[in-house]
Order: sequence, then C-alpha cells, then structure tokens
Amino acid sequence: MTSLFLDKVREVTKKFFALPMEEKQKYSRTLEGIEGYGNDTVFTEHQTLDWTDRLFLQVSPEDQRKLKFWPENPETFRDTLNEYTEMLRRLSEIVLKAMARSLSLELEDTCFLNHCREGASMQTRFNFYPICPRPDLILGLKPHADGSTITFLLQDQEVEGLQVFKDGQWVGVPTIPEAILINLGDQSEIISNGIFKSPLHRVVTNSERERISVATFLLPHPDMEIEPANELVNEQRPRLYKKVKNYVSRYFHNYQQGQRPIDTVKI
Repeated sequence: MTSLFLDKVREVTKKFFALPMEEKQKYSRTLEGIEGYGNDTVFTEHQTLDWTDRLFLQVSPEDQRKLKFWPENPETFRDTLNEYTEMLRRLSEIVLKAMARSLSLELEDTCFLNHCREGASMQTRFNFYPICPRPDLILGLKPHADGSTITFLLQDQEVEGLQVFKDGQWVGVPTIPEAILINLGDQSEIISNGIFKSPLHRVVTNSERERISVATFLLPHPDMEIEPANELVNEQRPRLYKKVKNYVSRYFHNYQQGQRPIDTVKI
C-alpha cells in the first residue's frame, strides 16, 4: 500500500463531501439504519451530537454490501474503496497474528485471527469535520473507545484533530501522511484479558480548517463468542471479562449515551 494510494483514498473522500447536498443525499441512510450518508442516529433528546458529517458503509463481506449507499460520484469512489478494503483485509491478518505473538509464547498466533475469519465484517466510516466557530465548546466526535477488534484509521494529510486520553489528560495524535494508524478496540481488550487496552479517544474541531478521516472497523460475526483467551487467564491474572456475543449491538447504544460499553462485560 503506497502513500500515493492513501492519497487517492483521501482524494475520493474529499470529493464526495464537496458534492452539492442534493447529490450526497442520494445516499442518505434510512431512519432505522446506520449505513449511508448523514449524521448518527439520535436515540434520546439528551444525546450529545457530534460536529461531523459522515458516510458509513459495510464493505465486507461483499455479499452484504448495500451498493445503493456506495457513491457513484466521484467515479473512482467504488473501485478505490474496493481496492482499499482488500488491502486492509490482508493487512489485518498480519496485524492480528503479530498481536497474538506479542502476548505469549503459549498463545496460538491465530488467537485473534480466528475471531475475525468466517462471517467477520469490515465497516468503513468516512468522516468530514467542517470548520467550527466554537471549538472550545464543540467536539467532532465525543470521547469513546472503538467496539471493534481493530480499527484502521487514515487521518487527514495535514490537519490534526484526534486525541487520546492518557495519564489523566488529552494528548494529540500527530498526523503521519504516509501511515495508517491502527487502534485496538474493546474486543481485543476482552480477548487479551485486559493486557491490551482499548484507548479512550475523541476528535476536536478546528475554527480555521476542514478535516477528513477514514476509519475501517474489523468486527467478528455477531454470533461469535468473545471471551478472554484461556492461556491469558491464571491465578496472577484472573478472568476480567464475561463471555459476550454481538458486542457491537450493546456498543452503539452505550456509546451514544456517553458510556463505556466494555464496563458492562467486566466481572
């Protein structure tokens, strides 16, 4: 995956969000669904809204794609996303094996990968953060941790905005144009029995410049049982999380309420 190709992904993202509103609305999500163009679902009147425009697409498996939400303008959007998805699929296998090897010599290197094989899915969220007149009051994305196994994030080439919560304070994440940031999600924290941490992060707004990003989430099949690996549970480190299925279903509700979904599965 070359830096030139990453720039191509950014380019089709920017071109889509620059389209007239009536063109973008051809791909609007339904009231009941999350796929398509538009803001996130509002669950309650007390929900904190984010200063962002987004396009959310199921990209894998291919037979679950809803192409009516896939933009045909710009013309290269679909082909670029298809190629990008396949590159990330191959990259995910390498990353998941490396994660397992880093934890224990006794742990099979397919420990994480086995949860993301048959029936696993990938979802991509294209984010556009407009110029905001009050960045001191409004966030692009509220604080949250990802509900995925891992997340691939392609950041804006120039404009920073991502922050992680570390040692009691928010720390800015630098933009590296030729790199993809890999974030560990809640489901990796559960499988690793808390050795890996799913970081709390947020996106701040900017009063002078627009910003884009592209996040791709790798998720196990909803029926896949997620629990700590047996090799990582012992007397010194007892089991910290319950067995759970379809973690994402509880994730979205808790996230929009400003709560940490992973707290609901801790023992």
